[in-house]
Amino acid sequence: MSRVDLAIVKNGRCPCGSGEILSDCCGRYLAGLGEGKLAPTAEALMRSRFTAFALGDEEHLLATWHPTTRPADLDLDSDTRWLHLEILETVDGSPFHQTGIVAFTATYRDAAGRGELRERSSFERVDGAWLYVDGVVG
Repeated sequence: MSRVDLAIVKNGRCPCGSGEILSDCCGRYLAGLGEGKLAPTAEALMRSRFTAFALGDEEHLLATWHPTTRPADLDLDSDTRWLHLEILETVDGSPFHQTGIVAFTATYRDAAGRGELRERSSFERVDGAWLYVDGVVG
């Protein structure tokens, strides 16, 4: 399930970079480690998915992946440490939209050193829940 215990970090700052306490931020949306509440916007879902990568919450990542593009399983690299998320742009994705786009840069450290992942992610709301559809890296 998870590489970390949420009880240990829930009062620490959220990995998504909002400045909020994890339990008051993305922690409430995490499926495997938190309350599993629905993210109200595509950006909130993007932040929660970054946090899920940072905490190793594979259950949340799979649960928030659109069924048409969801992999059968995930094999998260336990040697990759996700350090920082910067939201570059959001297009639509509010509680009043059915689709949205979130462009971001995620900074990480792995065996090769520090790196960045830049992606423009597409989201769709299905039955009231925002889901990650796919992304264009670059």
